[in-house]
Amino acid sequence: MKRPGSATLLAGALAITGTLHFLLPRPFDSIVPRRLPGSPRTWTYASGMAELGCAAAVATPRTRRAGATATTALFAAVFPANVKMALDYRHRSRALRFVAYARLPLQIPLIRWSLGVRRNTAR
Repeated sequence: MKRPGSATLLAGALAITGTLHFLLPRPFDSIVPRRLPGSPRTWTYASGMAELGCAAAVATPRTRRAGATATTALFAAVFPANVKMALDYRHRSRALRFVAYARLPLQIPLIRWSLGVRRNTAR
């Protein structure tokens, strides 16, 4: 079943989160896994650019299918950062732990959403 506006909403969500990587980078820096080479800020900016690129691709009908595929890969690729956040927040306040732990299963509907946009986009 095709849901009107689903691609537009996905592109908007990606644009907002991508922009936040540049406006408020510190929270994103803190969840970059330590074993990645380079500075956390570089990874924050790179992932922000990836989200903005995916947003643009999903928003454009001609590139929507490829953009949705890239978005699916991006959602899977950032999962280790969500795991790191959940581990780091084990001893934080209940509210912060809730946010950190909620991000883990949230990846599933995000991936399903991007796959749905891909599936509903003509070849």
